[in-house]
Amino acid sequence: MKLAYYIVIPAHNEEAFLAATLQTVLAQTLPPKKVVIVNDNSTDGTEDIIDTFRSKSDIFKKLNTSSSNEHLPGSKVINAFRKGLIALDDDYDFIVKLDADLMLPFHYFETIASTFESNPKVGMAGGFVYERTPNGQWELNHPMDKTHVRGAFKAYTKACFRSIGGLKNAMGWDTLDELLAQYHGYEIKTLEELHVKHLRPTGKAYNAKAKLMQGEAMYGMDYGFLLTLVASIKMAWKQKNIKTLYHNMQGFLKAKGNKLQKLVTVDEGRFIRTLRWQGIRKKVMG
Repeated sequence: MKLAYYIVIPAHNEEAFLAATLQTVLAQTLPPKKVVIVNDNSTDGTEDIIDTFRSKSDIFKKLNTSSSNEHLPGSKVINAFRKGLIALDDDYDFIVKLDADLMLPFHYFETIASTFESNPKVGMAGGFVYERTPNGQWELNHPMDKTHVRGAFKAYTKACFRSIGGLKNAMGWDTLDELLAQYHGYEIKTLEELHVKHLRPTGKAYNAKAKLMQGEAMYGMDYGFLLTLVASIKMAWKQKNIKTLYHNMQGFLKAKGNKLQKLVTVDEGRFIRTLRWQGIRKKVMG
C-alpha cells in the first residue's frame, strides 16, 4: 500500500506562479490526500486561483489568514505553514512543506514515498532545484552541500517530524531541521533524478532586515563563534560577497550580546557543533 501524505503550501501574492504549482500537484502519479493552501494576507489574485483548483478537486483546501506583509526569511512562511498544519489531522505517513512557485515532475511524490518505504532510517527527502538562466536553460541551483534538501520542498516522515518538534520559526529553519533529524538518528536523502523547476529565483523578495538574520540563526543553533566564522567565510566565498561575512558576524554578536534564547538544547548544540566540524574536516581532508 502506498504511503499517504499531506501538503501545506504557504502562499502570499503568488498569482504569477501558484496555478503552475497546483497543476503539477494535481497531476502527481501518487496524489496527496489533502493539500492546504494558506492564503497569507494576499492582495492579488491568489485566492481566485485557489478557488479554481478547489473546484477541480476536493483534495485542495483553502485557509485564509492575516500576517505582516514583510517578507522575512523563516518567520512569515513558517507561521503560515503552522496554521495550515493545524487544519490537518494525523492520518498521514509523511508531510510536505511546499513553496507556491515550483513545478514538480509528475512522479515526484511517488518517488519520495518509495524512498521512505525502502529505508525507514530516512526521515527527510527531496529533489534538486533548477532555475532558468537568462538564455532560457534550466540549470541546477544548489548549495555546495548536496545532502541538503531545499526548504522549498521538504518532505518529512511523521516520526521524524514529531521527533524534531516540527519546524522552528526562525531563519535557518531548513538547516536546523536536518541537524535535529540527524540528532534523533534519521538520515537525509536527496534525489538527483527529481528536477524541481523554481519559477522565482531564491531570495528575490527578501527584506533588507534579513541580512543580519543568518548570523542570528547560527547563534540560535549554538554554532559558537569559531564555527560561525568559518561557516560565514564559506558563505561569503560562495556568494562572492565579503559583506556576507560582516553581516553574519554582526548578527551573531548582536544575538549573543542580547542573550537571545537558543533554538536548541545544550545536548543538541553540542551534537550540531560536532557534526559541523566533522563535515568541515572531511571536506578539508578531501
